[in-house]
Amino acid sequence: MYLEHYGLRESPFNITPDPKFLFLAGPHRVAFDHLLYGIRERKGFIELIGEVGCGKTTLCRAVLAELPDTVKTAFILNPALSGNQLIRAILKDFGLPTVGKDRLDLIERLNEFLLEQAAAGFNVAVFIDEAQNLLPEVMEQIRLLSNLETDQHKLMQLVIAGQPELKKRLAGHELRQLRQRITVRCELTALTADETVIYLNHRLQVAGAGPDVFFDDAAARLVYKHSGGIPRLINNLADRALLAGYVAQKRKLTRAEVKIAAADLKGDMR
Repeated sequence: MYLEHYGLRESPFNITPDPKFLFLAGPHRVAFDHLLYGIRERKGFIELIGEVGCGKTTLCRAVLAELPDTVKTAFILNPALSGNQLIRAILKDFGLPTVGKDRLDLIERLNEFLLEQAAAGFNVAVFIDEAQNLLPEVMEQIRLLSNLETDQHKLMQLVIAGQPELKKRLAGHELRQLRQRITVRCELTALTADETVIYLNHRLQVAGAGPDVFFDDAAARLVYKHSGGIPRLINNLADRALLAGYVAQKRKLTRAEVKIAAADLKGDMR
């Protein structure tokens, strides 16, 4: 409802993981580069850790958008799967048949596909989001999938992304075999106060804001104070602050609008 007032093409602070809004702050830039490196160099297992709302899914989608056509990709969003269901989900994402096959048949079909892609000069990458929720059986299945390789390189690059609970699980004795296979590790952290200032106005500009539409420095730092630098919480606050600015018929956002937004969202910022 405020888009026309601010001259925006779209909402700048949706919490959906749209990669064009990605702001590559320090840790996000490092993680982005590490993911691309791990996939391009066929490193096999890649681990991405980040707190809730830090932008893991957005970062993964940005990496997917950056990969060349020579990399075939699958993105598994629902981790509540059995071992068989995981393999079926991967095959389905690659457009392969999955009906009426037991686990060995499914793995054989996946291996055939991977060998075909390797022979044709293609790389293959599978992203598994919210991996902290994977069942032990599925973790073991993921470990077994890492055995799909040639003498020269891994046939499939597996990116497992999850919350800090995933890091704790992988540190456990029972998952040591899987942990030892992870060759690339990266971790997202919250934005700093300075990064939050840039982040807010970056997203406004991507959405089409003119130079007179922005969060002033004091307003942005108050957003940081209330959000702790977590991008999802920043977005919630900023979206509500834009609404407050629309009601007040302002185009520059100040502490007043952020205070209103924080009061409206009290209880939802934890």
